[in-house]
Amino acid sequence: MDALLKAYILQRYPACTIEELAIIAPYFEPQMAKRNEMLLSPGEFCKHYYFVLKGGLRLFAINEQGEEGTRYFAFEGSFGTALPSLITQEPAFEYLQAIESTELLAVTSDDFYYLVNHTLAFGSIYRQILEAAFITAQKRIYGFQGLDAMDQLKWVLQYQPNILNRVSNKLVASYLGINPATLSRLKAKL
Repeated sequence: MDALLKAYILQRYPACTIEELAIIAPYFEPQMAKRNEMLLSPGEFCKHYYFVLKGGLRLFAINEQGEEGTRYFAFEGSFGTALPSLITQEPAFEYLQAIESTELLAVTSDDFYYLVNHTLAFGSIYRQILEAAFITAQKRIYGFQGLDAMDQLKWVLQYQPNILNRVSNKLVASYLGINPATLSRLKAKL
């Protein structure tokens, strides 16, 4: 089992046994993604949950005006996928993209849910993933309501500072819902 995934599991479920780790390990297959490679596009069914070993993923949609709106970033030591499509097994409405050359461990949705239902460790971890996703989404929604662009940038600095260090201004701007030129002016004022 990869050391980073093992550390992730043990941090979130310290009672995980060697036997459970041995059950979990074979379900994760190494996968490489090139920079800007799409792992999922709208209309496709999400069939994998990804654990990022190196690099990063982003989940985004494109509106009717052709503007990208980034919803989520996943970096080393975290999971990323189009969760609504994975859970419902309905076509995705978002893109999942590698934002740099990325090393992943992929588990199929069937195998992921098998682990959730048959190992205490993954059942607990899945609940934690869902709770963290909900809390992060709520903080972002309510944190951004009524905030101007500068305050939104400060919010990201406080709650998700690695985003500003890891991704381009274009992607950060799409996460904040502003244009890249505005983001550059705001960063200069910090």
